[in-house]
Amino acid sequence: MHSEEKQLKGTKSFPSSFLMSMITDTPIDIIKKLLEPLLVDDIFLVDIKVKPINNFKIYLDADAGLGIEKCIKINRALYKQMEEMALYPEGDFSLEVSSPGVDEPLKLHRQYLKNIGRAVEVCFLDGTKKEGQLKEANEIEISIEYTEGKGKKMVTHQQAIPFTEIKQTKVLIKF
Repeated sequence: MHSEEKQLKGTKSFPSSFLMSMITDTPIDIIKKLLEPLLVDDIFLVDIKVKPINNFKIYLDADAGLGIEKCIKINRALYKQMEEMALYPEGDFSLEVSSPGVDEPLKLHRQYLKNIGRAVEVCFLDGTKKEGQLKEANEIEISIEYTEGKGKKMVTHQQAIPFTEIKQTKVLIKF
């Protein structure tokens, strides 16, 4: 017998620092740590939601768009890691990995940059809304362009909107 322990087939060892941090980390913190090395190329994490009975919904996006194949690949890899770590005995969890979808508001600056040129609806903190084309986004504000009036009386406006005044922004799908 060698002095090193034989590792069982299909098991993976995790660094002790990672395992020690799990003691104080929330389930979302653990998922973020496991997910980090899986986010390659231009893929980024938008949000993680945990529903009752350990149902994890992970929303990812990518600068060049996120296809279903990439979501499936990440889902399988993450699910395998969670099983190997025995985070939930007897596999008592479910995992969904997807892009946010059209009904989800933009949450990250990177999402605003990705959607420049698209129609958006901005909901302000005071409850008012403004539709227009997203023209610019920086760390402080966004800029939208919208039109008022019809025919010869139609006027195009550009409006800068600080993030501090925005409750949420959704991309509008126009057909």
